[in-house]
Amino acid sequence: MRVLISGAGIAGPALAFWLHRAGAEVTVVEQAPRPRPGGQAVDVRGAARTVVERMGLMPAVRAHRGDERGVALVDARGHRLAAMPADAFGGEGIVAEIEIARGDLSRILLEATADTAGYRFGDRISALHPDGRVTFAGGGTEHFDVVVGADGVHSGVRALAFGPEERFVRPVGGYGALFTVPDPGDLGGWFEMYNAPGGRVAGIRPERTGTAKAMLNFRSRTRYGRLARADVQRLVTERLTGAGWRVPALLAAMPAADDFHFDSIERVHVERWARGRVVLLGDAGYCGSPLAGLGTSMSLVGAYVLAGELASAADPETAFAAYQAQMAAYVAEGTRLPPGGMAAFAPRSRAAIRLRALSMRSMSRWPMRQVLARQFGKAEAITLSTYPAIAAVRPG
Repeated sequence: MRVLISGAGIAGPALAFWLHRAGAEVTVVEQAPRPRPGGQAVDVRGAARTVVERMGLMPAVRAHRGDERGVALVDARGHRLAAMPADAFGGEGIVAEIEIARGDLSRILLEATADTAGYRFGDRISALHPDGRVTFAGGGTEHFDVVVGADGVHSGVRALAFGPEERFVRPVGGYGALFTVPDPGDLGGWFEMYNAPGGRVAGIRPERTGTAKAMLNFRSRTRYGRLARADVQRLVTERLTGAGWRVPALLAAMPAADDFHFDSIERVHVERWARGRVVLLGDAGYCGSPLAGLGTSMSLVGAYVLAGELASAADPETAFAAYQAQMAAYVAEGTRLPPGGMAAFAPRSRAAIRLRALSMRSMSRWPMRQVLARQFGKAEAITLSTYPAIAAVRPG
């Protein structure tokens, strides 16, 4: 079986890992010229931990995980209003027990598949043909039995095979900027978050490398088109000016960041994840936005299930149907927004901000603890099958 995977982030290399065990010939194409380092902290939760353990990669993941003590909600003077330690809810709280930089997790997966999959960086799929031929933007056409879109929220494969993005991508009502700044030295291992009136949220979380990741968010229903970086940073500055707390320092550091990223906060919903010999994996097919917090875990679990079904079924179409059936309930839970959604994350009024702090302080007590336990427990909302065809590396 020849499989082409679009996307070399997390979902794509994870799928390549398992497909090698099934004896497949795997090619991964990635439009970025090289692997992307750094990135936001992502978490490995619930069933995804089991998947990583079955891969034999948990020691590497734990060796590179962050050392966050938890998340703290602070006021404009930096005084703590509420906090949730990383070990709350069995390590499945807002900050999980296993948090790792996206780039570190991607690198671990790339290294684990470097000798078993063919990687093509700096290229992308430009056309898909009904007979299985795939045309690449860099030139050339090849035949594949299966094509997997593991290329994120703005999936090019989904656009080619399923239709325009606006049919599947649903804005939540806000925007976020993410970039690296020097560690201010006073975080004490805590991820600090701050709410300002007007639906504005700022945060800073420590990293392993003596740096910190800054986040600046604001609520808006406006659909911004393609903007140059300078225009985007001007927009972020306009929306966050006057917010208080550490925001002036974060805005001042923003222009110098070499990893600045800005995007709408969005969900992805595709009714059926396969069409012909094309199938979607991870954020390309199902994404609850960063507010839902299970994107990385769903990608890892989805890669395992998809590979297992492809290795076990008589044909790809049967495998795709079984993959969706196995994942449907888990994805439904994983893409569900927490109570209040964007309005709870970024309240507009001072009264609502005070209510958010009160709610967070109540998370460890009844009845909020029961409500939150159900929310955080969704990471376990799937029973993983054991697939003999990918249980061990095949000889040769």
